[in-house]
Amino acid sequence: MKKNIEGELLILKTMNIKPNFSDLARTYGMDRHTISKLWKEGGKKKVEKRNRHSCLDKYLDEINELMQKPGVNRKAVYEYLLDKYGEDKIKSYANFKYYCWLRDINVKKRAQAHVRYETSPGQQLQVDWKENVTLHTKKGDEITFNVMSSTLGYSRMHVFIYTKGKTTEDFLRCIIDTLRKLGGVPKEILTDNMTAVVSITNGTRKKHNKIISFENDCGVKIKLCKVRTPETKGKDESANRFLSWIMPYDREFEDENELIKILERINEKVNREINQTTNIPPITLFEKEKEYLTQLPNNVLLDSYIETSFTQTVPQTLLVRYKGKEYSVPAKYIGKRVKVYPIDTKLYIYFNTELIRVHEIGEKKFNYDISDYKEGLAQAIGNSNVDIDKLASENLKMYDKMMNGD
Repeated sequence: MKKNIEGELLILKTMNIKPNFSDLARTYGMDRHTISKLWKEGGKKKVEKRNRHSCLDKYLDEINELMQKPGVNRKAVYEYLLDKYGEDKIKSYANFKYYCWLRDINVKKRAQAHVRYETSPGQQLQVDWKENVTLHTKKGDEITFNVMSSTLGYSRMHVFIYTKGKTTEDFLRCIIDTLRKLGGVPKEILTDNMTAVVSITNGTRKKHNKIISFENDCGVKIKLCKVRTPETKGKDESANRFLSWIMPYDREFEDENELIKILERINEKVNREINQTTNIPPITLFEKEKEYLTQLPNNVLLDSYIETSFTQTVPQTLLVRYKGKEYSVPAKYIGKRVKVYPIDTKLYIYFNTELIRVHEIGEKKFNYDISDYKEGLAQAIGNSNVDIDKLASENLKMYDKMMNGD
C-alpha cells in the first residue's frame, strides 16, 4: 500500500500536479497528514544521526589516530582493531561503518576506473610489488621492506610474500614461494615491466636470461603488461588495497619476525573475505582452480634458482668442474651444455629440465659415477671382448690411489 501511494505521488510530482490529500487518504485508507508529509519529503523519511552511546566510544581517539596514518582505509582500521581487541569488543564491520558514519570519521578514497575481464581456471597469475613499505617497531626501529602480491585470475586467491630486495633473484624466489603455496603452476604469469624481469634499451624490452630459463624449466610464460596500462592486471592491483591493512600496525609490533607473521595473518583473512565480483571467498573458489594448475617442477630445479648455479659444456672426459673438483655425467651429454647446481652437500646436474646426475660434494679431485665411467670406457676401447666392469673398477681404484698419494 505504501509503495502504491509513493508511486502515485511521484507521478503527480513529475506532472507538477498538487494532489488532493483527502481523496488519496480515502482511497488508500491512510491519514491525510501522513500523505501530506510523504509529498513534502518526496516519499522518503529523513534519517537523523543520533549520538548514541556505543561500545566503540572508548576506542574513538585510537580510531581517529589510525585514520590519520598514511595508506590506511576504514577496512584496514577495522581489521587492525579486530586483531587487537577481538570480535566481542569490536563487533561487526557493518557496526563499525555505522559508527564511523555517526561520528563523521572518514578517509579519502581515490577512485580508479578499469575494464573488468575474466580468465579461465589455471590460466593466469597476476603479480605486482608493494614497494618500499616502511614501518616501525615498538622501540622505533625502522624496517623498510617489499611485498610480492600475487593473485590467481579466476579464484582471486592471493599470496603475499615478504622480501627485502627486488632483484631478479628476489623475484624468482618470491615466485617460487608463491607457486609452492599454491601447489601448482598456472599457464602464464602477468607482471609489469619491472627491472627484475626485463631491461629496456631505446624503448625495446628484453627479458633477462635467467627469467627465460625459468620459463623454459617451469613451463610457464611470463607475460608483460603494455607500458602505462597497469589496469591489465587489475585483479592484483585490487589485492594491493588489502596490504593497506598492515599500515595500522606501525609501531605496534616487536620485530621483523612478528611483522612477517602479521602479514601472513592478513593474507589468510583476505582469502576468506567474500570477493565483490565473484561473491565467493577466494579460498573456496581456489578449491576448483587448483585442479587446473600444472604440477610443480622438481624441488631441486626450483631451488637452483635460489642458490648459485652455472652452465658448462661437457668435455670428452665426461667431467664438469666445481670448486677445483670434477664430477661425471653420462657419455651421451658430451658436447652439450648442462646446468650445475650446488645445494647443501650435493651437486645436481641438469640437462634442460632432466636431472641426469647427483653427486656428493667431496674432497676427491675426480668423482666418476661407475656407470658413467664404464660407458665412456666402452666407447673409448670399442672392443667387446674386454671385461669393461673389471677394467673400470681397476682404473678407478688406481685414480683413488694417485689422488691420495699412495
